Amino acid sequence: MQPIISFQQYGFKYKNQSEPTLKEITLDIYPGEKIWIAGPSGSGKSTLAHCINGLIPFTYGGETSGSLKIAGQNPAELSIFKLSRTVGTILQDQDSQFVGLTVAEDTAFVMENKAMPRPEMKREVAAALNRVGMLEYTEHSPYELSGGQKQSVSLAGVLSTDADVLLFDEPLANLDPASGRKAMQLIDDIHRESGKTVIIIEHRVEDVLQQPVDRIVLMNDGRIAAIGTPDEILSSGALHGYGLRPPLYVDALRHAGVPLEGVSGLRLPQRLDIPGLQEKLDHWSEAAGAASDRPSPAALLEVEGLNFGYEPEHPVIKDVSLRIGAGEIVALLGNNGAGKSTLSQLITGILKPQSGSLHYDGQDIGSWSIRRRGEAIGYVMQNPNRMITQHMIAEEAGLGLKARGVPAAEIKVRVEEALKVCGLFPFRNWPVSALSYGQKKRLSIASILVLEPKLILLDEPTAGQDYRHYKEFMDFIASLAGQGIGFLLITHDMYLALEYAARAIVLSAGRVIAEDSVAAVLSNPEITEAAHLKETSLSRFAKANGLASPERFVQAFINAEKKGKGHE
Repeated sequence: MQPIISFQQYGFKYKNQSEPTLKEITLDIYPGEKIWIAGPSGSGKSTLAHCINGLIPFTYGGETSGSLKIAGQNPAELSIFKLSRTVGTILQDQDSQFVGLTVAEDTAFVMENKAMPRPEMKREVAAALNRVGMLEYTEHSPYELSGGQKQSVSLAGVLSTDADVLLFDEPLANLDPASGRKAMQLIDDIHRESGKTVIIIEHRVEDVLQQPVDRIVLMNDGRIAAIGTPDEILSSGALHGYGLRPPLYVDALRHAGVPLEGVSGLRLPQRLDIPGLQEKLDHWSEAAGAASDRPSPAALLEVEGLNFGYEPEHPVIKDVSLRIGAGEIVALLGNNGAGKSTLSQLITGILKPQSGSLHYDGQDIGSWSIRRRGEAIGYVMQNPNRMITQHMIAEEAGLGLKARGVPAAEIKVRVEEALKVCGLFPFRNWPVSALSYGQKKRLSIASILVLEPKLILLDEPTAGQDYRHYKEFMDFIASLAGQGIGFLLITHDMYLALEYAARAIVLSAGRVIAEDSVAAVLSNPEITEAAHLKETSLSRFAKANGLASPERFVQAFINAEKKGKGHE
C-alpha cells in the first residue's frame, strides 16, 4: 500500500532562523491510519502539521531539504486550494477559522466554493451538523458558542470537504473534561465511519488515549524521537523523557515498583494481566496512602451563606460557604455553568451578593471597594492576553502600583522583586510580545504580586500549557503558597487538583455539593457525575483491578508525587 503522506529525510528551516525547526524527518502515514503526534512545546509538531496542510510553504516561507509527498504529489507544486481538498485542518484557535455569520453559513463555506446546488447544500449542511450534535444551533453565531460547541462546528465544516486526511491541531485546548471526552469520541466515530486518515496533535495524553490510536509519533527538538503503538510507548516509559505526562495509573504502577516492560492494555484504566498485581498494589496503598494530618491553617477568607442571581428570582449561587487558609491551595471544581466564575466575581467584588457575608483576615469586606479588595485578593484570568495592556514587561508589572500613586523608585524595587520571584527578572527590559504563553501567565501573576495580596484566585492556571511548563508553573505556585499566600484554583483539570491542592470544593448548579480531600472527591463517582467531572483514572484503575480501597490508592499516588517534588 502506498503511504498517503511520506516524509523522507525531510528538513525545514523558517526564514530568518539560523537553525532548522525540523531535522531528518522520515515518516510514512498510510490511508485510514489514526496517528497521534505528541511532544513538548517547541518540539516541532506544529511545524510538521503546517507541512502537511500546506501552511508551509504557502504562508510560512523557508528552506526545505529531503522530500515530502502528499497523496503522491509534492505539496509545494500544488495550490493551497488543491491541497485543502486532500487535507482538512481543525485549528486550535477555532475563532480564527470561522468565516460565516451563522453556524450553517460556516458549515456551507466549502460547498459554496464548489458551487453545489442549494437544495443539496442544505441537506449536506443539516447532515454534517446533525453528525456533530449541533443541528439546533444552525442560526446561532459561531462566536456565541462554548469551546466544545465551536469545536463541533469546526468538525462539521471539515466533514463537508471530502478531504481524505483530517488534521486536528490541539483539539482539546480550552475544553473541559466532559467536552474533551465528547470531542475525542466524535473524532473516533468519524474515523471509524469514514475510513479517513486522522492525525491528532495534542499533549493531553490520557484524554487522547480514551480512544484507540494506531501509532504514536513522539517528537523532540525537531526530530522524531520514537514511533510505536500506545502499549509500546507506555510500557517503555518514554513519555516522561519528552515532557509528556503518562496516564496517572501508569505512573502509580511505577511508584509501586511494578515492572511494565512488555505489559499490554495500558492505554485505558482496565484490568491488567499481571500476576499478583492486586496484592502488590494493596500493600503499596496501605504503606504509602495515609492522608497527611496537617493542622488547619488560620482562615484567610471565609464565605458564609452567599446567594446571588443576575435576576433575583433565578439564583446562580445558592447558600455557598467556604474557607481558605493562609498558605493553602484549594481547588474549586465544577463543570461549565456551575457558577465558578460568578463566585470568583463575588469574592473579588465585581458582583455584590444578595445575601451572605465575606470575611478576609477576620474583617467584614462587604463594603470594601473593588480596588481595596484587589490589594488583598488577586485575580488571574485564564488567558493572560486579556489582562496585559502594556508593551513593556516592567511597565505591565508596575501598572497597579502606578495607578495607586506609588512613587517611581518604590515601584522599581517592588517590580524587580516580583519579577525575580516569577523568574522574569532577566527579561525586565523586554517587550511583552517576546514572551511565551506560559511566561505571560507568570507576568500576569507578577503584576498582582507587586500589590502584596495574601490570597490569589487563579482561573484555569494550566490551560494551554504542556506538561513541562505546567509543572514549572505549578511548582512556582506551590512555592508562593509556602510563603503564606493562599490560592483558590478554579479549574477543570483533575490532575492539577490531585497533585497540588490540599482540598477540593465542588460546585454544581450554584451549590457546594462536596468539600473534602481531593482523593476522596475524585474517587466518588456520585460526586464526579453530578458535577460533570471526570472520576480520576487512578480510582477507575483501582476498581477495575479489585483493589481494597481506591481512595487510598489515589492518596498513595498523591503522596508519592509530592515526595518526588519535595513538597512534604
